[in-house]
Amino acid sequence: MADKIKIALAGLLLIAGLVGFYYFSNLHAFARAGIVIVGILAAVAIASWSAPGQEAWAFVGEANEERRKVVWPTRKESFQTAAAVFAFVFVMALFLWTVDKLVEWGLYDLLLGWK
Repeated sequence: MADKIKIALAGLLLIAGLVGFYYFSNLHAFARAGIVIVGILAAVAIASWSAPGQEAWAFVGEANEERRKVVWPTRKESFQTAAAVFAFVFVMALFLWTVDKLVEWGLYDLLLGWK
């Protein structure tokens, strides 16, 4: 029951931040954005004390550990892959253009009786 109250309170703080953004429309845009940010931070702080919030933080930590395990390609590998993709796209474009022109010159004339 306490977790539900914490989540509800976090939701109310989030809504309060958004309502404050529109209620104080005469303030500068940075101040209004600050109201929203404070509402979001307060909602996250309250929600993180609940059991679902603790599970969410544990998930974020595990995801960060998995991200560190990723082996990113080197600059050379990235450029080689991009070059292969561009070469393939160029060859396919040339092939499709050739097929289109052959169909245009041959099949249209044959089917429509032009010439």
